[in-house]
Amino acid sequence: MGRGRKRPGRRLAIGVLVVSVTGVGLGLYWFQPWKLWQDETVQEALPGAVAPAAPPAGASSASPSPAGAPSASPSPAPRPRTLAGGALISHEHATSGSVKLVRLSDGSHVVRLEDLDTSNGPDLRVWLTDAPVKEGRAGWHVFDDGAYVSLGKLKGNKGSQNYVVPADVDPSRYTSVSIWCDRFDVSFGAAELARS
Repeated sequence: MGRGRKRPGRRLAIGVLVVSVTGVGLGLYWFQPWKLWQDETVQEALPGAVAPAAPPAGASSASPSPAGAPSASPSPAPRPRTLAGGALISHEHATSGSVKLVRLSDGSHVVRLEDLDTSNGPDLRVWLTDAPVKEGRAGWHVFDDGAYVSLGKLKGNKGSQNYVVPADVDPSRYTSVSIWCDRFDVSFGAAELARS
């Protein structure tokens, strides 16, 4: 009695199953739909916006100065200054909160997102751009048309966060900030930076 031959139909079915499973796996990796139900909240203080240090224990806050010597009270350190800011508007996903461009006391700059609330998604970045902020679908894809600087991955889709502007970047050249999905080349939300 000879061995039975494998049917071509069975091989085809196995091939279709393998291709389907691979396709579903790649689709899940690419779109990461579970992120729509996962929130990541990040709460960061503005760098340099700290209360002055208290004097050491046992030290008197009002030490008398020697006769004729000037008072040695230190001058206050420069405080962070908001140079520009604006409210986030929604693009592909509902987005709210505000954006500030802040010069820190050491002269460096950060982009600060405050009270951010947007959807989570794959490969989200914070971009400083020269593109105009447009409402609706007209504004979804404009941010990679001109000059932009990626300030890094979005730390969380909710909360208040800081993004360092590289020292070799002149922030005055840029007029907007976008929460940009690098994987699908689309803005989740953006804000115009109105100068103070």
